Amino acid sequence: MLRRSSQRPAKAAPAKAKPATAKPATAKPAKARPAKVAPATQAATATGRKNMKAAERERVILDTAIRFFAEHGFEGQTRELAKRIGITHSAIYRHFPSKEALIERVYEHVYVSRWNPGWTGLVTDPSRPLEDRLVQFYLEYAARIFDYDWVRIFVFSGFRSYNITGRYLAMVRRKLVLPVCKELREELHKRYGIAPPGPRISEREEEAVWGLHGQIFYIAIRRFVYDVPGPSNLDQVITDHVRRFVRGTLAQP
Repeated sequence: MLRRSSQRPAKAAPAKAKPATAKPATAKPAKARPAKVAPATQAATATGRKNMKAAERERVILDTAIRFFAEHGFEGQTRELAKRIGITHSAIYRHFPSKEALIERVYEHVYVSRWNPGWTGLVTDPSRPLEDRLVQFYLEYAARIFDYDWVRIFVFSGFRSYNITGRYLAMVRRKLVLPVCKELREELHKRYGIAPPGPRISEREEEAVWGLHGQIFYIAIRRFVYDVPGPSNLDQVITDHVRRFVRGTLAQP
């Protein structure tokens, strides 16, 4: 009878695992993130504006509002204006109690301040020929008002109830149109002995001067509203308009 062996068969030793060959790590190229470019009027100056004095911040608001309204008209929202400046919406109202108050400051800064008080004296100076006086006036006037902001705000305001256009034209009538009408009367009387039709300036007399004014201003409208290039020699064109007007008006009846 066979006896079972008490010895168990030896277990086979587990095969030694080959050390894994480490693969060199391939670095993934980092994805370039597009740089965030802050608007020109915002981040670069935001900190500086927080530290501005009140008068400086008010001037920044006013200057930016002039261009903002020239681009968007008075429909433009003050929230958008604040974003452009890089300040809070409420900061505008710490300097200007309402949008109407801001627009009033725009009117004073852009229109009233550009009117030279000496122009009325120039137009009515009897020591110089009327033609020379008007040529000088309109050359100086165009140098001040042929401006993107001036012209576009003037046009936009005509569609709104802020009455910038009406108020400004009333000033032009009082300080320019009526004095020129009186000077033309004087010239006609001196040259031909023609007496004025009455003490009051007539509608026809006024319309003749407004026609000259409109001719010259329309050059600015074409350029800044219709985006049509203006004359290459603006001074000469203005001079031609004035000469035709004066010589035609004062031609022998």
